[in-house]
Amino acid sequence: MTRRIVVKVGSNVLTRPDGKLDVTRVSALVDEIAWLRGLGIEVILVSSGAVASGRGELGDEPELDSVEQRQLYSAVGQVKLVNTYYTLFREYGIKVAQVLTMKEDFTSPRAYANLRGCMTVMVASGVMPIVNENDTVSVTELMFTDNDELSGLMAQMMEADTLILLTNVDGIYDGEPGDPSARLIRRVEAGGDVSGYVRSGTSTFGRGGMAAKCGIAGSTAAGGIRVMIADGQRDGILKGLMLHPDDTPHTEFEPALAGAESNDKDI
Repeated sequence: MTRRIVVKVGSNVLTRPDGKLDVTRVSALVDEIAWLRGLGIEVILVSSGAVASGRGELGDEPELDSVEQRQLYSAVGQVKLVNTYYTLFREYGIKVAQVLTMKEDFTSPRAYANLRGCMTVMVASGVMPIVNENDTVSVTELMFTDNDELSGLMAQMMEADTLILLTNVDGIYDGEPGDPSARLIRRVEAGGDVSGYVRSGTSTFGRGGMAAKCGIAGSTAAGGIRVMIADGQRDGILKGLMLHPDDTPHTEFEPALAGAESNDKDI
């Protein structure tokens, strides 16, 4: 039985075409997470969207370089993003807490122990952590590849049963997602390799891409955690994944030692 889930929601899910935060989509995500919590499932949310929130507050800042712009947007936007989550989750009586991390928190034994202890106390107290990279101080080599990497590390740290990566496509295809002949790969067996189907490249508003997601999904599944990649812009996507996974488009990476059978296309 699923008892703990890490949900990672990417920038392309939470961002409008103009690059600003899509509050309607955030609200829909909150509704679904509240539903999961109502089932007794512990949820850790890894959320992008701080830069989009900052852009919405400040508008474009053409005089700044890319690093300065990201630092400014994320510093201003993180406050707005967490306040949005706080307000929406409060309607369900769910208490939330902000957790900002850096890559070194997962490489330093002392920092790792401190972070894990903090996260454990929050979850045990019924507080839902909202995790994001601290973009105001994380630059170049100090940065995670993207929040997919952060969510994979967090899932392993907190011994989650499932990691759900919400992006803007249904999952991994055996061709171009827009090609009518391309088929969605529904299941990747433990140790399976789908890298040959994935093009390199990043999302419009995020740093990562499907290649990064595949790498994180594979390494996380190898650690015994089920990983699901799905379209976070689909209405009711989390409910569908939990209640009707066979009827809900997604790609699932089987955890090591799982080996469940499926009639869908396997790798």
